[in-house]
Amino acid sequence: MKAVVETLEDNKVKLSVELDEEEFERDIDAAFRKIAREVRIPGFRPGKAPRRILEARLGKESGRAEAIRDALPDYYAKAVYENEIDVIAPPDLEVTSGEGSGPVAFQAVVEVRPRIAIAGYEGLRVEIPSPVVSDSDVEAQIDRMRARFGELEPAGRPAQKGDFVTVDVAAERDGSPVSALSADDFLYEVGSASVLVEFDEHLDGASEGDELEFPAEVPGEGPVTVRLVVKEVKSRRLPDLTDEWASEASEFDTVDELRADLAQRMAMVKRAQSSVALRNAVLEALIELVTDEVPQAMVDSEVQRQIHDLGHRLEAQKATIDDYLEATGQTPEELVATYAGQAVPSVKADLALRAVAESLGLEPSDQDMESELERLARVYGMEPSRVRADLEAGGQLPAVRADWKKTHALDWLIEHVEIVDKDGNPIDRSLLESNSASGSTADPDSGVSSGDDHGGATPEASIAGAPGVATAGASASGGMGRPAPAGDEDEENVQ
Repeated sequence: MKAVVETLEDNKVKLSVELDEEEFERDIDAAFRKIAREVRIPGFRPGKAPRRILEARLGKESGRAEAIRDALPDYYAKAVYENEIDVIAPPDLEVTSGEGSGPVAFQAVVEVRPRIAIAGYEGLRVEIPSPVVSDSDVEAQIDRMRARFGELEPAGRPAQKGDFVTVDVAAERDGSPVSALSADDFLYEVGSASVLVEFDEHLDGASEGDELEFPAEVPGEGPVTVRLVVKEVKSRRLPDLTDEWASEASEFDTVDELRADLAQRMAMVKRAQSSVALRNAVLEALIELVTDEVPQAMVDSEVQRQIHDLGHRLEAQKATIDDYLEATGQTPEELVATYAGQAVPSVKADLALRAVAESLGLEPSDQDMESELERLARVYGMEPSRVRADLEAGGQLPAVRADWKKTHALDWLIEHVEIVDKDGNPIDRSLLESNSASGSTADPDSGVSSGDDHGGATPEASIAGAPGVATAGASASGGMGRPAPAGDEDEENVQ
């Protein structure tokens, strides 16, 4: 097989391929074997009619046409892989010769991933929450713990934030009661925004005996009219901060021991949160440097990848996308539009990280690739040799190599970015070092690709959804731009 690549306008290339006649003859043999299984020839069992009989009955051109239909996609994929063409959309294929006889040749015009230039990535400056735990942070956490042991008592004054009010609630929409917003003797914490935000606006400053009526907006349902009768206003009296309380509320004997433990654990949480925030902030700052329009094909591919991921998550909960649409009140078109808005930053991040990697000259060594394949093998419970074989068979090793480069480009940016807190004060990078690894240790299912979520097929097309792969026909962007979760735990939950 011979292949020639020609660069075209509009971010496309033309791949001209001429097939080896002897190799294609084997494809014709395979095509006739397939036809033999599908047609009935008198005197032969299904699949047993020889090629010469089929040629006599159906014509030689039938097998050739079947071979072209069946084999050309594989020849195209092989040419793409051997010529390292980074395609992002299905090709337009055209057979240019050999349909009737002679050497078969075809052309494929396909859109490829653009290569962009990023200016200013060396001088990024990002703002993240401070990883330092202050004395006031610790005391606030202790107060939250004390609040769980607090006792309610009559306030003897108008309600204020943090107080608890007992109210009778009634709501109606267009003259009809709204049962979900109707209750007697409902205990509500002022300022909690746990029902409707309008509750807090009207209950702050309210006194016992007040009757309140106001419009409110129920998210996803529309406006209602709410009526509240304030029956009681109570404040919460916190227990005294003593060693006795500390031993009752925790495993520590003294307040000082409790305070020291909280400070240590809150520091760990803050470091983790700040490290995730750093990674997200770097990606967001990098995305801002992208001025090029991103290809719609990449956006569409990323949308489909994200919806596919949504389907998998719903399946784990024994639900479907149709169930999700019904529950959220969305149409399929609205769902696609929502994900399209998220896909554009993701695609920009992918292109930007590739550009940074190229600018820095990042390239994995053979040992780096072996380490990455071993990591994938551990993640998916496979032997490294099997992972390599499956990736090679699927033509996906270039995607693994590309993601290694993106991961290390992000690592470089994180190591060189200027980091400040919300007040503009520099943050000591050493406070983040224990949690700052951006890529190779990330959870592949976290929703944030850190270099190893390739958003496509897997070694065997097979390790379904495994990191390391982008499909040959429509490589996904890698999901690099979606914000990472800050963690399930924050300092308010450290006890």
